[in-house]
Amino acid sequence: MPKVGIIMGSDSDLPVMKEAGDMLEKLGIDYEFTVCSAHRLPRETAEYAEKAEERGLDVIIAGAGGAAHLPGVIAASTVVPVIGVPIKTSTLSGVDSLYSIVQMPKGIPVATVAINGSANAAILAAEIIGVKDAKVRQNIKEYRRQMAEEVRNKDRKLKELGAEAYLEQKGGK
Repeated sequence: MPKVGIIMGSDSDLPVMKEAGDMLEKLGIDYEFTVCSAHRLPRETAEYAEKAEERGLDVIIAGAGGAAHLPGVIAASTVVPVIGVPIKTSTLSGVDSLYSIVQMPKGIPVATVAINGSANAAILAAEIIGVKDAKVRQNIKEYRRQMAEEVRNKDRKLKELGAEAYLEQKGGK
């Protein structure tokens, strides 16, 4: 049974939102994808949110671009924590989406990550779930340990090769 719902207003958001799914898989958390527009399917969107808790969702990650109402509409219809992912737009590079999501009225919070930051939304969702799930908490710790080790390896390699050779080996100067 999915613990995280990943919802987006359009299938054009899927390349960004797939990163959330990939990260949740890495952290051992079941999830589902849904396309449901706050503007074109308002009843279905509200119903998705209203039934989230009874369906066992612990967190909802909602990605939206432009006016980006989807995360707020979802948050208004459930007490399940909602994490908004502003999607980069061609018009204002996602700043419009960011402002739309982050400026929620008092009483209806939406946690907000960086523009196109669905991987971080997944990590935040995992941290929320990890409050009561020791296995998920351990998976997050292991993920962070692996990231730290990658940086240490890059530092060793840079010291060993020097800047010129390191950049050359990476394929660019």
